[in-house]
Amino acid sequence: MYQEKITELKKQITEFAGFVEGMIEKSINGLLTRNESLLKEVINILEPKANFFELAIDEACTTVIAQYEPKATDLRTALMIMKMNNDLERMGDHAVNISESAQFLVSRPSVKPLIDTPKMAKVVTGMVHDSIKAFVNGDTSLARAVCLSDTEVDELKDQSTRELITVMLSDASTIERALQLLRIFANLERIADLSTNICEEVLYIVSGTVIKHHTNEKK
Repeated sequence: MYQEKITELKKQITEFAGFVEGMIEKSINGLLTRNESLLKEVINILEPKANFFELAIDEACTTVIAQYEPKATDLRTALMIMKMNNDLERMGDHAVNISESAQFLVSRPSVKPLIDTPKMAKVVTGMVHDSIKAFVNGDTSLARAVCLSDTEVDELKDQSTRELITVMLSDASTIERALQLLRIFANLERIADLSTNICEEVLYIVSGTVIKHHTNEKK
């Protein structure tokens, strides 16, 4: 019975991850297409639903732990689902932050062509998807790949930041818009960090490998 409950929790966390992926994608699409209705949907409709998702999964996890009193690996698995649930809710909050900044930008002239933004968003949403998949399947290879993708996100953010600094230095009127873009990059980077955290936990639970804080791998 306990394993059936864990299987159900894994199904719920996978559904929640897909929901959050959709929030991130809509926030970026709203920016790129200047579609304010998409941005309002993320803020006013999807964010409350994400909160409901998070509360329901948290309650389900608490019930499973209280009823079955799991030990060792089983307990770590249940606790990790609770942590992932919290991480996904925070990712949804970051999608809201992106949408709020996008709302400011869509009614104003572009600071620069948005080339790196969709690239970064694609990598980030892929990390969210793969981090949950790695957990559900106990796939350490996929977990490691997600951790490596974090470097790509950092590089894209750094490149875009340098470009925006150049733009702001050459034209002070762009500063407010550029800062909103920087906020979007920062929120995408944070989502990538949260996905990496999930995969670090997967590696620990499945193989006992510790790579937190990007330290050398050790048993």
